[in-house]
Amino acid sequence: YNKGCKYICGIDEVGRGPLAGPVVAAAVILKQGSYFEGLNDSKKLSEKKREELFEKIKEEAVAYAICEVSNEEIERYNIYNAARIAMQRAVEQLKVRPDFLLIDAMPFENYPIPNFSMVKGDEKSVSIAAASVIAKVYRDRLMKEYAKKYPHYDFENNAGYGTKKHLEGLKAYGITPIHRRDFEPVKSMIKQGGNNE
Repeated sequence: YNKGCKYICGIDEVGRGPLAGPVVAAAVILKQGSYFEGLNDSKKLSEKKREELFEKIKEEAVAYAICEVSNEEIERYNIYNAARIAMQRAVEQLKVRPDFLLIDAMPFENYPIPNFSMVKGDEKSVSIAAASVIAKVYRDRLMKEYAKKYPHYDFENNAGYGTKKHLEGLKAYGITPIHRRDFEPVKSMIKQGGNNE
């Protein structure tokens, strides 16, 4: 703000570690001086608190955008690059062009908008923390929808992470079209011929 930037955008992604589902990024531009009681890294908040903040952030943000990168794209580009693609696409979908980007732990080299990557950015920047909440709530809701379509993997509770119930589901029912085929133990399941498509 001191350097004359008006629209500062925070960017974060969720879903790098799961065995199923997309990686989701959010880009959020907040008004200067925005404050949200209890806002922090989304992983440190209860589901109820995240849901409450999700609505408040959407109402008060100057602009926000959410982008999914599918499991097929994750396989094509690898998870690190897929996360960056999701973040950059989220920025491109904003209705207001930002002057500056604050990114959680992911440098954007040679990017047309000036930017700064911060380790643990979701604990240091209100706009990155807001992006973290938007991305997490959106992705968790999405995985609950997938749970209705693929009921054997406990997606509504594990969001695609490799929990005991998820692994038991993989063993008993094989993989689904939303599983990441190059992630262990999905890979070993394919080798054993467990395919539920």
